[in-house]
Amino acid sequence: MKEHFQLKETIVTIIADEQFHIEAAKEAIHIHRAKLERYIRSDPFFKTTLEPYHCPDDAPEIVKRLARASNAMGIGPMSAVAGTIASFAIEAMIATGATYAIVDNGGDIALINNRPVVMGIYAGESPIKDLAFKLGPRDSVTGVCTSSGTVGPSISFGMADAAIVFSDDVPLADSAATALANAVGIGAKSVEDAFNVVRDIAGIKGAVVIQGQYIGMWGDVPEISRADVRYECITKG
Repeated sequence: MKEHFQLKETIVTIIADEQFHIEAAKEAIHIHRAKLERYIRSDPFFKTTLEPYHCPDDAPEIVKRLARASNAMGIGPMSAVAGTIASFAIEAMIATGATYAIVDNGGDIALINNRPVVMGIYAGESPIKDLAFKLGPRDSVTGVCTSSGTVGPSISFGMADAAIVFSDDVPLADSAATALANAVGIGAKSVEDAFNVVRDIAGIKGAVVIQGQYIGMWGDVPEISRADVRYECITKG
């Protein structure tokens, strides 16, 4: 089953075997977005800072996850918001018994899959097209998060068409993808050098960068194959 769901700025595609798993994900998104919004009303700086954030002990769990992931990358906490919301949604699905569940929050994806998954790669106007990752079955959550300087509304200071990070820590994957995209300039050397941003960060398994005609890979990256990547399947506003 597949459902497109929007709550304010959060736009997700949720996939599961049962509707009640999807409903659990939607409820979790409502709950944790509300907690984040309340916190931002008490501290608007949290939403706007591009620097690491000191998180108070009594902050809600979503705020702690955002700060922990972004501080690891040396950037602002909202860099991890999409992946963090996806992580709460997938955890709620697992709590209802899901063993196959995918939450795609605008290219920041949390999943648990008891069967193979083919995940398309979208890199905007890059000539590198119709490629996909082939993810084997797994019994734990993993994150596949993407940032871009040329696609989508997210703040980026780089020129990556797609910067993709793999980690079992979904918020970390999201924040790391942002940092990786920030580091990408133009050309093959820039793609190669950008991986220095994620190379020594504990918990990051691998990464892929696409910039124009160039593609680079570092670490443990799933098998890449040819695929018919359909634009209408991309989660977007």
